Amino acid sequence: MTLITRAVSAAASLLLLLLALALVGVGLKEAAGAFSGGTDGMADAVLDTLGYVIVAIAVFDVAKYLFEDEVRRESEKRCAAEARRSLTKFLSTIIIALFLEGLVLVFKTAREDVALMGYPAALIAVSVLVLVGLGVFQRLSATVEEKVGDDDEAEEAEEEGKSAHRPKARARKVG
Repeated sequence: MTLITRAVSAAASLLLLLLALALVGVGLKEAAGAFSGGTDGMADAVLDTLGYVIVAIAVFDVAKYLFEDEVRRESEKRCAAEARRSLTKFLSTIIIALFLEGLVLVFKTAREDVALMGYPAALIAVSVLVLVGLGVFQRLSATVEEKVGDDDEAEEAEEEGKSAHRPKARARKVG
């Protein structure tokens, strides 16, 4: 089952990577079309391209996260610190993408219809909420790490103690 899970995760990760590259390509094509057509719509094309690239970075990070956590991971057992670091890296990229997309929408909306500024403001507010949520997660997981860290260290020491005795037993049988 682990092999199937890894294969599916690898395929999904590769597909996400290709889609992220496609987004960058679409953005570049749109920008090239706007630059060759004159100055009309150039700013909008640049902002659209920026939006595509931001989303592509977020999709790429999802692909990387999926590959690193599901394909390359050597064992199912993970400590709390490793899970926290992995999720923090992933969410940090998503939060940055949300803030940048909100900023791009602010510029686009300001150019087109200022009355619609509530939508980009709502996206930025949601980004702030996700950032606060990540902070709460960090704080709570640090508490759990302190509590579980002692248990993890004791379990690792016990496993090391068992493995330290095994080679000696083998050496005695051989010798």
